[in-house]
Amino acid sequence: MEPTVKEIHFTPTRTCSRQIHILLEGTTIRQVEFEGGCDGNLQAICRLLVGLDATEAIQRLRGIDCGNRGTSCPDQLARALQSSL
Repeated sequence: MEPTVKEIHFTPTRTCSRQIHILLEGTTIRQVEFEGGCDGNLQAICRLLVGLDATEAIQRLRGIDCGNRGTSCPDQLARALQSSL
């Protein structure tokens, strides 16, 4: 049986990015794209996550803070992944 492919579109809060798009195959991250935010850093994060299990990504990214906002683009990505599993 083929793994389920799921597209996630998530609107983050309290971050510079406006939207996060994630493509999961089963629990494996196949693609991540951010709209807005710090372009270079977010491109790097997206490339590093491809092929990683979503649970591992959540553990690594959850709780990262940016500018004392209580969240960050990586933290919001972890929340998006967590809500989809």
